[in-house]
Amino acid sequence: MRWMWIDRVVELVPARRIVTIKNVSLAEEHLHDHFVDDPDRGLPACPIMPASLVLEGVAQSAGTLVGHAERFKEKVVLAKVSRAEIRRDVGPGCTLRYTAEIERMDTVGASTRATIELFDHARPTDGYVPIGEVEMMFSHLDNNMGQAGKSGEAFPEHNFVFGDSFKTLLRTSGIAIPE
Repeated sequence: MRWMWIDRVVELVPARRIVTIKNVSLAEEHLHDHFVDDPDRGLPACPIMPASLVLEGVAQSAGTLVGHAERFKEKVVLAKVSRAEIRRDVGPGCTLRYTAEIERMDTVGASTRATIELFDHARPTDGYVPIGEVEMMFSHLDNNMGQAGKSGEAFPEHNFVFGDSFKTLLRTSGIAIPE
């Protein structure tokens, strides 16, 4: 993973459940463009994290759970978002909590279900508030495409999905990395 949209793994029950968090900070580049002020209409800047990046955080969390179940031997890629609902904008100063569970898993891939919760540090007494649900399917790339798959595409032997940044995230979260 080149861009990380999760900051920490707070719970991992192998092959069953993962809980991760993402702290949203005004220091993140994408917030400065989404949305800038519009003086002609009298609108101030309204920095929010794009829903697509919130969804990517869910995918990275659920994909980590699926990959960990097979000791990261498989190249796990997102195959389908079956359903996604995000009911609230996320801005700087908030913490997202993603909880993903495996519903089904086999040699072809896995289906997962996840919830998104928001902690707004400006309203700490509210605690974590549910703001979304996501259902995703993941593919075990090598099992479905082979080394010279049906598309004629040859994939590298090394696991390009779970790279060094990802391993650092796991280590700093206290998760042992299978060798």
